[in-house]
Amino acid sequence: MGNNGGMTDLVLSERRGAAAIITLNRPEALNAFPMHMVKQFEAAVRAAVADPAVVGVVVTGAGRGFSAGLDMSTLTNIADTGSAARDAPQQAELAGLFSFLIQQPKPIIGAINGVAAGGGFVLAMKCDVRFASTAASFISVFSKRGLIAEHGTTWLVPKAIGTGAALDLLWSSRKVEAEEALRLGLVQRVVAPERLIDEAVEYIELLAATVSPTSMAETKRLVYEGAGQEMAQAFLDADETTWRLMDGPDVAEGAASFVERRPPNFPRIGQQGAQ
Repeated sequence: MGNNGGMTDLVLSERRGAAAIITLNRPEALNAFPMHMVKQFEAAVRAAVADPAVVGVVVTGAGRGFSAGLDMSTLTNIADTGSAARDAPQQAELAGLFSFLIQQPKPIIGAINGVAAGGGFVLAMKCDVRFASTAASFISVFSKRGLIAEHGTTWLVPKAIGTGAALDLLWSSRKVEAEEALRLGLVQRVVAPERLIDEAVEYIELLAATVSPTSMAETKRLVYEGAGQEMAQAFLDADETTWRLMDGPDVAEGAASFVERRPPNFPRIGQQGAQ
């Protein structure tokens, strides 16, 4: 994977070991998104997920910001147009900006290097796990614009930090610095800025060396789907998934590697015959 020049300069892709690093590359605008940049970002993520060499994806921003959200010209156009600007979600796709990330079978690690505001906050919350630089901060913004916290964040944020904390953040649209974000559970690690990408890549390399990509994909699906299910249905789905995986190659390899006292060699997602 690489940058092909031209307009794709807005989104950079590189591979480091088992990790794909996708960088929002509009630093002069704090990586604010015009709509064509949103499309380039989605294409880069989907290309990384399709690559069997990639176990996980790291999303970060160039410069001092993670993302300031949608570009001002895009926001102005949406505000002027009102509900007529809405794109109807496709069947079987989750509505909302960046929601496709939740439906990807590979881990998406947000490496939050600076401010994540508005749509940038949405992007951070659509990542599965968040590592924050000590320079990172989070601002939902929406209530200050007369909007609700959009694109599913009213569902995601309470799951991450609880109802009261979520209402506080989403009502007030106040800035949350990295250390408070860690304390709340909004992020899973806080690291020095110069170590941010390395930590995220090392985490993916650890996953690649020790756990089943298919197990991670199924676990991600069950965690997100189960959060909206009644307990009995969630338990049943998990049970059925367990028995289905029993007939696959990963369980046999996991057992063999344990008995033989060697690292596992699980099939990668995207390989021939992988789930």
